[in-house]
Amino acid sequence: MRHNRRVTAPTTSEQPPNPVLASVVELARAAARQEAGDEQIGAHAGVLAEDEASVTHLFEAAHPGYDGWRWAVTIATTGGDDDPVTISEVVLLPGPDSLVAPDWVPWGERVRAGDLGVGDLMPTAQDDARLAPGYLESDDPAVEEVAREVGLGRVRVLSRFGRLDSARRWADGDFGPRSDMARSAPAYCGTCGFYQQIAGSLGAAFGVCTNEITPADGHVVHVEYGCGAHSEAEVDTGSTVPVAELVYDDTELEVEQ
Repeated sequence: MRHNRRVTAPTTSEQPPNPVLASVVELARAAARQEAGDEQIGAHAGVLAEDEASVTHLFEAAHPGYDGWRWAVTIATTGGDDDPVTISEVVLLPGPDSLVAPDWVPWGERVRAGDLGVGDLMPTAQDDARLAPGYLESDDPAVEEVAREVGLGRVRVLSRFGRLDSARRWADGDFGPRSDMARSAPAYCGTCGFYQQIAGSLGAAFGVCTNEITPADGHVVHVEYGCGAHSEAEVDTGSTVPVAELVYDDTELEVEQ
């Protein structure tokens, strides 16, 4: 059975392969042929040194669906001239140009912004650096003041790292000061009547857009973001045709003696 297929290249040392082990190509081919069964074993593709007493011989494989893969036969000896050569392992490995599956990524690290759908649950890790225990101060005086007034108690609150992480993400996003929309806007959101500042220390740089005709409506926007729907934007109603200060009347001819 050939279900034991590694997906990484064999570990090799920088030293040259043992010359005795490197010369027993046919022994390694026979071991590969025994493992491959009816499949044809291709040309010898090289030999790699594992250590002083072992090497790995590579043979081209013809296994369907495994283009570029190679049979890797690791052989070893105890080091003496008269010691027998033994077969340590025979596996099918990808070559340098083989198509292999990408590295496995844990599910929690694969989820990206916008992936959460209706009914989905995304638990937050207990050691999430964005949050701090609720019995500690949130390091945000404005939030602490409101929490005391309302009598609000939460298990965890936003940490300083969480606020800085959010601020960096918002500033670099579509509603940040360096977006294409902001660069072409007539003025900043900070001077717009539709700009609603958020509470807490983040309010120094962020607010919420309340203009329904803009793409930022209902989104957190940077104070230096802007768009063409600024509350003070004005349309120039003047004539687009330039008028000269001096007008010449060519219908009359004045002759001086």
